[in-house]
Amino acid sequence: MIDLLKPKKGFSLKDSPKISAIKAVTWRMVGTIDTMIISFLLTGNVKIAVSIGGFEVFSKMFLYFLHERAWARITRKDGETEVRVSK
Repeated sequence: MIDLLKPKKGFSLKDSPKISAIKAVTWRMVGTIDTMIISFLLTGNVKIAVSIGGFEVFSKMFLYFLHERAWARITRKDGETEVRVSK
């Protein structure tokens, strides 16, 4: 199991807006489920929990995408377009 989490030697990901968007969507799925569960526990109302989760999913996905792109600009070296994942 631990070997699955270790990157393979020479493995690289192209840093791109597409990768950032995919990461934003998958992370928001996890975050929205969490928000809906917490909202339900606090209100006891499924409708309210789902409506809070529905609103929050779009706002936070957009904010995450902007955050990811800002970090990509900050951490990228001049002219470099790849992010290397090492051991």
